[in-house]
Amino acid sequence: MFPKVIKLILAALAFAFGIYQFIDDYIGNGIMMLLLSGMFVLLYFKNEMIFLAFLRLRKQDFEGTEKWLMRIPNIQRNLVRKQQGYYNYLLGIIHSQKNLTQSEKFFKAALSLGLSMNHDLAMAKMSLAGIYLQKRRKREAQQLLTEAKKLDKHGMLTGQMKMIQQQMKRI
Repeated sequence: MFPKVIKLILAALAFAFGIYQFIDDYIGNGIMMLLLSGMFVLLYFKNEMIFLAFLRLRKQDFEGTEKWLMRIPNIQRNLVRKQQGYYNYLLGIIHSQKNLTQSEKFFKAALSLGLSMNHDLAMAKMSLAGIYLQKRRKREAQQLLTEAKKLDKHGMLTGQMKMIQQQMKRI
């Protein structure tokens, strides 16, 4: 994994060399270098380790997800703000199986740092509402659940939200 500054420098160099290749009438090489510079820019905004951790999470491999996340050195320096949000989001999901207090901390950090997708925000708020519900903090859980409903425009989380609401009625 390269630090984010090096990714931008490599992108600029690849772009400049691609332009030079166009000027020298090596069109194929120029196109390839422009694509390579685009890849470095993409990796600046989408960290490769977080991407691999999401692939592990998709397979329900929580240990593998945590291994990929722990391979990222110096989170503050190597990740942009949204990536730090997703880093905390993934750790919150992992720790929701083990330790609710840690999970609450990670989900709060993810929400404060920001997540790009509305369904990820909805999932984080719904998970945090579930944690609050288990800690008997009904008012905060209800508030987060209504915010999650507003963010879930495609209805992907309606089943889980109904389950949390039924648990809320019991309390």
